[in-house]
Parts: sequence; C-alpha cells; structure tokens
Amino acid sequence: MLYIVATPIGNLKDITYRAVEVLKSVNYILCEDTRTSAILLNAYEIKKPLVSYHKFNEKAQLEKIIKDLTENNDIALISDAGMPGISDPGSILINEVINKKLPYTVIPGPAAFVNAFVLSGFSAPFTFAGFLPEKNTDRRELLKELKNHKCTLIFYV
Repeated sequence: MLYIVATPIGNLKDITYRAVEVLKSVNYILCEDTRTSAILLNAYEIKKPLVSYHKFNEKAQLEKIIKDLTENNDIALISDAGMPGISDPGSILINEVINKKLPYTVIPGPAAFVNAFVLSGFSAPFTFAGFLPEKNTDRRELLKELKNHKCTLIFYV
C-alpha cells in the first residue's frame, strides 16, 4: 500500500496521530530531502529507512517503487512540508499506482494553499495555480489565461 502522507508546514506539532502511526508502520519512507525529513521523524521517534524521492529522480525511482508495492511493501510518500503531489513530487508515482490498480490512500493534513486561503478571508470559489512557470514566456502565457478568472487565484512563490 502506498500512503501519501501530509507533513507539517511550519510547526512540527501540526501532524496527525494517524500520520505518525502510518510513518511508524511502513517498510520505508520516500522523501524529498532526507535531512529535512529526519528532523520530523526524530521528533516522533520514527525509525524507518528514508529513500530520496524528488523531482530530479522520481522517474528513475518509479520502477523500483512499483515493484516494491507489488510485493506488498507498505511505503509512505512525504514531502518536505504539506501534501505530496501538490506542487511537490508525487503525482508521477500516484498516477502510476492508479494505472497499475495498486492500493493507495491519502493521510490528510496541512496544505499551504488551503491555510493561505482561509487566512486571507476570501470566499470560494478559488483556483489553485501552484508555482508560476520559471520561463518568462510560459509565466506570461499562464497569467494571460488566468487574467479573466472571476475567482480568487492562489499561487506559490
């Protein structure tokens, strides 16, 4: 089973009991940065192997992770902060798990854009656009497409 686990955004105490239980129960944990994740795991005395999984190696790691999942390993996927797959590595793996019809679930928790939206006082509807593209031409094109949206727009920077 693949567990997609939300992690604290700023305060290490902003984690659910269920997330801690899952992280303690899996065979290993996929994470963006092993040093960052070690801080969280040490705070909750979680002693599981960490496997580096980030935007530069997520495609290369895919085959091994899928093989481990088909062999009934339980694997957690975490990001440095927030929910994996939301402007963080994870969507490639999640889509492959769905395509292969392998079991997976989400362990809910913080997501930065949700907190920012609530703190803003704005009301629904909203559009979450993630990070703006790095290239100026791509960024301008996206902003041009979103220019006439009649709802709150949320971007990561």
